[in-house]
Amino acid sequence: MDLRIYTTKEEVARNFAEYFDNWISDKEETHIALSGGSTPKIVFDELSNTKKYSINWSKVHLYWGDERCVPPTNEQSNYKMTLEHLLENIDIPSKNIHRILGENDPNKEAVRYGGELLENIPLAKNVPVLDMTILGMGEDGHTASIFPHEIDLWHSKNTCEVATHPDSGQKRITITGKVINHSKEVIFLVTGEGKKEKVADIVHKNGEHEKYPASLVAPVSGNLIWFLDADAASIL
Repeated sequence: MDLRIYTTKEEVARNFAEYFDNWISDKEETHIALSGGSTPKIVFDELSNTKKYSINWSKVHLYWGDERCVPPTNEQSNYKMTLEHLLENIDIPSKNIHRILGENDPNKEAVRYGGELLENIPLAKNVPVLDMTILGMGEDGHTASIFPHEIDLWHSKNTCEVATHPDSGQKRITITGKVINHSKEVIFLVTGEGKKEKVADIVHKNGEHEKYPASLVAPVSGNLIWFLDADAASIL
């Protein structure tokens, strides 16, 4: 586990973008799963600076680690957020954008999107091997859309599952643990004081850390990097 701690969330965004720009510079076709949330939003804004970053987006295929079951025009849509903060500002072929169809029947879409991952991404033991998976973490320790009350979804044999938000009951599509842990590289982007206890428990394996889905992130490659702001890392 590689911990990288910065003073502000803006510094997290800038340092991740610089890391990503360097990481992708010598790669050919790449397959990357994106996260939703407030921290990726400012990261996407940073990556949109095409004068600063010379990323060849034509060789990048983008997927989503999870999506709310809402239309792509809905304010809660992870795709809509990515569209407004990244996709509209970069030159990327439409065929390289593999969105989860949140407007469709959740159970059917979990099967369909799982099939899309299997069809487009290189496989190992019939598991899609993403080049990079970008994750966030909620204050309850959830990641992607696997929440503590449904932690068994992490261990699903399926590529994608239907999750249920514990408070709103909203349905979501999420990739499962085997996809995350088979990624060549996994990046956590975590900011905010409200997450400090979970960050500390997971990093130090304290308390009830095993009940938090984010604690199950352990890529077989060993390549796991946490980009944290000072608030999220304040009790490490």
